[in-house]
Amino acid sequence: MVVGTGSHVGKSVLVTGLCRVFRRRGIAVAPFKAQNMALNSGITPAGGEIGRAQISQAEAAGLEPHVDMNPVLLKPTSDLGSQVIVQGKVLGNYKGVDYYRQKPRLLPKVMQSFRRLQAAHQLIVLEGAGSCAELNLKRHDLVNMSMARRAGAKVILVADIDAGGVFGQVLGSLSLLTPSERRLVAGVVVNKFRGDAALFDEGIRIIERRGHKPVLGLLPFFRLGLPQEDGVALERGAPAGGGGALRVGVARLSRISNFTDVDCLAAEPAVDLRWVERPEQLAGLDLLILPGTKNTLAALAGLKQSGLFAAIQNYHALGGHLLGLCGGYQLLGRAIADPLGVEGPPASEQGLGLLPVHTVMAGEKTTTRVTAAALPGLPFAAPGHLRGYEIHMGQTSAQGTSRPAFQLQARLDQPVDLADGQVSPEGRVVGTYLHGILDNDTLRAGLLAWAGGGQAISTLGDYAAFKDRQYDLLADLLEEHLRLDGLLEPLA
Repeated sequence: MVVGTGSHVGKSVLVTGLCRVFRRRGIAVAPFKAQNMALNSGITPAGGEIGRAQISQAEAAGLEPHVDMNPVLLKPTSDLGSQVIVQGKVLGNYKGVDYYRQKPRLLPKVMQSFRRLQAAHQLIVLEGAGSCAELNLKRHDLVNMSMARRAGAKVILVADIDAGGVFGQVLGSLSLLTPSERRLVAGVVVNKFRGDAALFDEGIRIIERRGHKPVLGLLPFFRLGLPQEDGVALERGAPAGGGGALRVGVARLSRISNFTDVDCLAAEPAVDLRWVERPEQLAGLDLLILPGTKNTLAALAGLKQSGLFAAIQNYHALGGHLLGLCGGYQLLGRAIADPLGVEGPPASEQGLGLLPVHTVMAGEKTTTRVTAAALPGLPFAAPGHLRGYEIHMGQTSAQGTSRPAFQLQARLDQPVDLADGQVSPEGRVVGTYLHGILDNDTLRAGLLAWAGGGQAISTLGDYAAFKDRQYDLLADLLEEHLRLDGLLEPLA
């Protein structure tokens, strides 16, 4: 099990890399995170929703993702409440205190999922959440040291030296664990080190002497094209990526979700991808993307407060190209209504008005993988079968003349014949409910050519192969800098 001294110290990335390391050694390995709080999620082949990090970890392990890899997913809808998803399906919306009352109901589900994974694989690499030593949360813990104890797992404690205070992080966390919890800790990994590793030799000796645990490795600071688990990366100013001539902006919406949709664009050498939070940042963009959000009306209010609402309308009036994905698609429409209070207090608001559609939030959530085809109305070429997935509460309908963007051909491998998305009358605005659609190489190439004024753009090509290379590069890094011998031996 990999636990951390705090959030965003590198737990998810380390689990991803370990899954690839052990897979390359011929071990049947699978990831597991009992409870995940994240707005980036994805869909399993059976239609269940889990955290995006566990989908990446499954890919690194050479597996199809399964709901048992992340049996409890919390998707915040406000500062006080979250939508709770259990084994892939929505349980309901809960505030913190109400959620804690669900623990007797959730723990059997968590252990059921873990035991099924354990029975099907030789090795499980578990992931903790946040800090492993939050004393006020320990009696409600499903995912950190209590899960390690239930699983009988060896524990690796990860700290982030780039954030500062690494000795306080490590020694403080170890000191707050109970003696039985400390016995589970096999060692410490110091992550995100910059500079000459020899300069931290004394630091390693201090941690080992005072913490009474070996330092298993000092990982250098590195950047790979791996999906981010949640919005913490954005809060800490993580760069979007780029350097190319084609300028693509992504609106940083309130409760932004599934912004991993644009990871493939960040990997494109021709693209300069940047996050947009203020009106002046729209200047000079070739394409503006409105990504998903877990609370569309709150995101709409945020656009108005920041001045981006009017600025986006002006950007369009001046000839700008826009793409809306899921919640971003809803924002581009004429109106958004939430009469049942699905995402917050019941309300109805006017949208940006750039697409002739109206959205009503529904009580039932759509979660499915799809196969689709581009329709003639789509203003850029996207030949062949396209794959993506849907995660949305809203139902969007055209007002007046409809110009859908895609035709859904299958959901969960069952044939369907449904229209998706919408294209504006002048052809410069496209909206769709399909997440992951940009991972399709042909569509992405057509989108970039459209944004660039019809000029052919030299693209990355095979994005799936690119991601697989990133998993191998991460595994290479861990093999070089971590002492992994002994981790597979039973607990003493």
